[in-house]
Amino acid sequence: MSQTRGKYDFIIGLVLAMSSSIFIGGSFILKKKGLLRLARKGSMRAGQGGHAYLKEWLWWAGLLSMGAGEVANFAAYAFAPATLVTPLGALSVLVSAILSSFFLNEKLNLHGKIGCLLSILGSTVMVIHAPQEEEVETLNEMSHKLGDPGFVVFATLVVIVSLILIFVVGPRHGQTNILVYITICSVIGALSVSCVKGLGIAIKELFAGKPVLKHPLSWILLLSLIVCVSTQINYLNRALDIFNTSIVTPIYYVIFTTSVLTCSAILFKEWQHMAADDIIGTFSGFLTIIVGIFLLHAFKDVNFTLANLPVSLRKDDRAANGALLGSYDCFNHDEESSACVGEMQSTESLSARRNGSLSAF
Repeated sequence: MSQTRGKYDFIIGLVLAMSSSIFIGGSFILKKKGLLRLARKGSMRAGQGGHAYLKEWLWWAGLLSMGAGEVANFAAYAFAPATLVTPLGALSVLVSAILSSFFLNEKLNLHGKIGCLLSILGSTVMVIHAPQEEEVETLNEMSHKLGDPGFVVFATLVVIVSLILIFVVGPRHGQTNILVYITICSVIGALSVSCVKGLGIAIKELFAGKPVLKHPLSWILLLSLIVCVSTQINYLNRALDIFNTSIVTPIYYVIFTTSVLTCSAILFKEWQHMAADDIIGTFSGFLTIIVGIFLLHAFKDVNFTLANLPVSLRKDDRAANGALLGSYDCFNHDEESSACVGEMQSTESLSARRNGSLSAF
């Protein structure tokens, strides 16, 4: 009976985690659609500090979708292991990329598709080797963890870095550098996850009949969560308004996951109990995700698909076996001259790229 119950809980947790990724991935699309509608109406853009999106129902639909996803994700932890639930957040990257290509006309080239696949594979490796967090069951234990010098230093650095990005770097480079606003969301997100875990413990104790509402930590965690989430929403909206959704989503996932793993390792001392192969596996999985994100971001403007791959290979062969002969043939066939000139130009462009002309990208 216990084994059957455990299998049933595992399936529920898996479904909740996958549903969370679908809701969260779809929320980016709904928010972006709402922001685009406001831009067409001439309202002040969120990237410029405007808050007209608060009157747009599509944006609120996206917010509710994200809220439903977060609730489903929070509930998944009650049924399935955290090592299964957390890395499945990478599925939201895939969902957002696919939906943006259908509903936002944001093209996803072959490099982007490979990048999404690598992100999923890297997440799978992280599931297998992910660290187990130390159990914390009471608010008093959580209070002791939050007062640890290591976590205090980490939280202080997060706040200082966030303030510098918000008040110094953001006004200067936020409109041109995609990492500015996303980094603010991600590092603040590490603290918000810690607050959510603490509030989860408080809710469990509340149902157990303990005087949680009289514990000052409960209100501190709640207030901190409100501030962190509000900051995340504000700067995530700015990033979505300025940059491509299929780029914002995976970069946000990588930096956010890094921040959360670092925060959890410091707060719960996870890495002290990990074997060497699990540490290597965790880093390997994360580096695989980084490579996937690089492919998705670095080559986003290259119009390259699986359909034109054979054409590119044929052009490579022609360039390797003597482009001069092809040029001679072009000049001897007037009716095909225009097509050949275009091919010669493409070959020259390809050669320039291979020789290090990054401006071609």
